[in-house]
This record gives sequence, C-alpha cells and structure tokens, in this order.
Amino acid sequence: MSEQKPGPKLVSPKAPAPVARPAPSVQAPKPGPAGAIDPPVRPPVAPAKIRSRHRFVIWSFLLVVVVPLALVGWYLWTRADDQFASHLGFSVRTEENSSAIELLGGITELSGGSSSDTDILFAYLTSQELVRRVDERVDLRGIWAGQGPHGLMQGDPVFAFDETGTIEDLQEHWERQVSIVYDSGAGLIDLRILAFSPEEARAIATVLLDECTRMINELSDIAREDAIKYARADLEVAVERLKTARQALTEFRNRTQIVDPTIDTQNQMGLLVTLQQQLAEALIELDLMSETSQENNPRVAQAQRRVEVINKRIEAERRNLGIGTSDEQGEVFATLVGEYEGLIVDREFAEAAYTTALAGFDAAQAAARKQSRYLAPHVRPTLAEKAEYPERIKIFLLIEVFLIFGWAIAVLVYYSLRDRK
Repeated sequence: MSEQKPGPKLVSPKAPAPVARPAPSVQAPKPGPAGAIDPPVRPPVAPAKIRSRHRFVIWSFLLVVVVPLALVGWYLWTRADDQFASHLGFSVRTEENSSAIELLGGITELSGGSSSDTDILFAYLTSQELVRRVDERVDLRGIWAGQGPHGLMQGDPVFAFDETGTIEDLQEHWERQVSIVYDSGAGLIDLRILAFSPEEARAIATVLLDECTRMINELSDIAREDAIKYARADLEVAVERLKTARQALTEFRNRTQIVDPTIDTQNQMGLLVTLQQQLAEALIELDLMSETSQENNPRVAQAQRRVEVINKRIEAERRNLGIGTSDEQGEVFATLVGEYEGLIVDREFAEAAYTTALAGFDAAQAAARKQSRYLAPHVRPTLAEKAEYPERIKIFLLIEVFLIFGWAIAVLVYYSLRDRK
C-alpha cells in the first residue's frame, strides 16, 4: 500500500476571543421542604444619588423653615424686651332691697351680681374712652414705648408701641397688652396687664381698677338720682295740692266769717230745739188760757203774740239751717256745711298724699345714701417678681410648627401638580 502524504492544512482566521463577563450572581434554587423550590433572589439596586429635586427640597427647607426660625430666635432672645404681668380680678355686686311683703310671699330675688352692669363694664374695658383716660393718668404711650435696653429706638417694633401713633393705634395695642377673661355665668372679670417693668404694670392695673370703680359708681348715681327724682316730683305735687286745699279752706272762712260750720250748725240745732220746746209750752199755755179766759183777755192776746214770735224765730232758724222752702233767699247753713265738708275732704286727701309722698321721698333718700352697686375686687393689682413675657419658647415652637407644616404642604402640592403633567 502506498503511503499518502498529508496535504497542507487550511487555517481559518481566528475568531475574536469572547469577552469574559461576570456571571450574574444568581444563586441556584435550593430545594425546599417537600420538593418546593424558592424563587431566585434578584441582585440589589444601585445606590441612590442626590438629584436636583432633592437639592431643591433641601434648599427650600433651609429658606422657608431654618432661616426664619433662626431670625425669630435671634429676635426673641436678643432684641425682645422682658415684660412683666400684673393680674387683676373683680366683679360687680348689687344689693337688692326687698320689702317685707316680698319676703313673706317668697318672691324675693336673691342676686349677688348684676349681669347687665358686668356686660356694660366688659364693653367699657375695650372702649377708646377708657384707653384715653388711662393714658392721661399714667402715660401709656411712654410705658409701652419700651424704655428698656431694647426699646423701640433699639429695634423692637413687635412688642413696643410707637409713641407717635394715634389713639386708634393705642387702642389696638391695648387689646394686645391687656388680656380680658369674662365669665358671664359667675359675673367675674379677670385681667392681665403687661408692661416693661413690674411697677408700671401694677400702676396701669391700679388706674384701671379706679376707672372701673368710677364707672360703676356713675351707674349707681344715675339709678339713685332717677329714684330720688321721681320721689321728689311726687312730693312737690303733693305739697302743691296741700297748699291749694288749705288756701281754699282759708278763703271759705274769710268769706263766711265761720271757722267751723259744723260747730255753728250744732249750736243752731240746739237753739231750734229750745225754740220748739218753748213753742210747745206757749201753745199749751195759750190753750189753757183760751179755755179759762174770755176772748178779749189781754193775757190771751199776749200768749198768741208769744206763739207767733216763736214761730217766726223757728222759721228763721230753719231757713238758716237749710230746712226752709226753695224759694227763700239767703245762703243757708246746709250749703255752707256742704261746701266746708268738701274742702275738709280735699284737705285730708292732700294731707294723706303729702304724708305718703314724704315717706317715699325719705325712703328714696335712705336708699340713695346706701350704695346699691359697687365693684368688688377679688384679685388686687399684683406686683410681678420675674418676667414671664414674651413667652419665647412657646412663640418659637408655634412658629416652628407652622413653618414646618406650611413647607411640607407646599412641597407636597408642588410635586403632586408636577406628577400630574
């Protein structure tokens, strides 16, 4: 057999070697209990990086929250002056004067205070008139202008008052410096007055108490004057009525020249009875003479004459007493007595009215001398020993909470609107 020589080998161009890539670190599934296979574990995500939106949130937090809080803290602890508080509390008390009939009837009203007076006083505490009066007495503008080391001229426009402000500005600052708590159920009013020194705060509270007392006293004076005015008017009317009645009685006595017609009437009636008795005796005597004597006997004529005289006198007295006929002339005693009795009734009524009015006037004066309304302070103006205001920590925390909540809400709203695009 002949040997065959090997032929030339064909060499193909070499292919580039494959780049070695790291195999993913995928763990092989492990058989679990009962042949169950766990799912493969994915590789961890790449580490987070700071992006522009993150920087925006951080810078907005610094600008909106941190910087304002730093300014507020700097102002509160370095520029704001210490303020001292003086506390004051009072109520309006009213005395109820109940009569004995009301007490027996059980309808008396037991009331320690007057809600209407307290309501009036509460409205007066925020009035411009009170602010002006207190300012005139203690110079509120100078006190609240901040004369301490950090006053208004030092840069404290928040808690200090500008002395060049108007009365309206002062009244607005009053509402900030004077805190009023009114318990309408109990009728109690509690106040807290702030100033840059404890003496000034107590001075304002003292003047405020004096002005409130003066106002309540004015209300009491007005009520007492009204009561006295009406009682005085009733008394004046009763006095005039009594004068008129007495003057009419005096004119009657001067005209008739009779002090008391009733006494004269009694005398006239006694005279009339006596004449009638004499007339009866004369008639009896005339009858006896007529039976025992002749007609031309002078004694019979004299007896007849006596009877006629007595009859005329009786008729005259009867006319004077008003018992005569209506056509007879002259002013009879019955008319005079009737007129006199009318005048007496008018005078007695006027005297009774005068007595009642005088008693009412005396009672009104007695009630006027007794103060029915008065201001009862249950807390006198206090003198502070340390500055409790402004409440720096409380103000700082409140501003912090509002800034953080405001910043968070603004960021959430911004990103929610951006994600909707």
